[in-house]
Amino acid sequence: MRQLGFGLFALLGPLLLAQQPPEISYYSVPDLLKLPRDMNLGEASGVAVNSKGHIFVFTRSNSATGTAYGAAAAQLFEFDADGKFVREIAKGLYAWSFAHTVRIDSDDNIWAVDKGSNMIVRLNSEGHVTMVFGRKQEATDREEPPKQGGPPPRVLDGMFNQPTDIAWNAAGDMFVSDGYINSRVAKYDRNGAWVKSWGEPGQGPGQFKLPHAIAVDAQGQVYVADRANARIQVFDSDGKFLRQIVIDVPVAPGTRPLMGYQAPPPPNAPPGSNLSYRPGAPAAICITPGPSQVMFVADLYPGRIYKLDLEGKLLGMLGKNGRQLGEFGGMHQLACPSENVVFVAELLNWRVQKLILQPEARTTSSTR
Repeated sequence: MRQLGFGLFALLGPLLLAQQPPEISYYSVPDLLKLPRDMNLGEASGVAVNSKGHIFVFTRSNSATGTAYGAAAAQLFEFDADGKFVREIAKGLYAWSFAHTVRIDSDDNIWAVDKGSNMIVRLNSEGHVTMVFGRKQEATDREEPPKQGGPPPRVLDGMFNQPTDIAWNAAGDMFVSDGYINSRVAKYDRNGAWVKSWGEPGQGPGQFKLPHAIAVDAQGQVYVADRANARIQVFDSDGKFLRQIVIDVPVAPGTRPLMGYQAPPPPNAPPGSNLSYRPGAPAAICITPGPSQVMFVADLYPGRIYKLDLEGKLLGMLGKNGRQLGEFGGMHQLACPSENVVFVAELLNWRVQKLILQPEARTTSSTR
């Protein structure tokens, strides 16, 4: 077994060792979203697709008149399957503060996860709020919420601290990655009643360092993108640790990050380091519908998307950092309605791309 450069990966289950998987041929649909005149996206933090093929984008925008610190930066847009603008949903909603992810459930309800307000909101297909989780800090509060590196926060049932994502199992149970500060997974039943939580800051089994995305497969297994630990942890629906998946694919010498501060950590980074920019560190994950499910995983550096089976076998990869169509900058959420269609929300390029993947493996990373 190849010896990895940091200690936490020696602690747990099977690893996905360094290998060079086939590159998947793909192209990005040009001019995907037809925005109204004088409208632009901000950072595209979330993307989801409903049963009609409509595209939902959660974007960090609407802050042109706000202050640089504490600006409201969240708008939710809907586009039809051809990318034609349909509407803005819940304009000016109390929960809108700093957009993180958007998901669509099996009943076409829209779920928005707002990192800034610490709230998760369910809206029906008409765009009306039907369920609320968490609570926004009151405008009269003088004390700022806990920050990373500060005193340990109070971890309370039913309250979040910079949540990141949500997923469901077939029974309708909800799983929230509660994310930047609390470093845990919260579970609710289908009626919205609190069940339990698991996890805490750390590197061991069931511990997290920024659980940034979450997904559930058809068997009810819960996949948590433990981004700053550069791994995916897999649990049963009660939080029992099952295994971990680590993606380790070499990067060509001279590969540069899109922005300078994204330099990857060195191979000998000490335990506890932030590994978010290590190649293969999962920034976003999605699992395709059944019956034969696969998982797509996006990293921040070098900006690749990986295709895996649910045991962690690497089936192929595509992409790189860049600003051109078919390249990626700050991939933040993926939506994969089928094995050969993947939507990508990008922070740094302020856009959503729709990728059409070719079933055959080829040596080129894209066709444009």
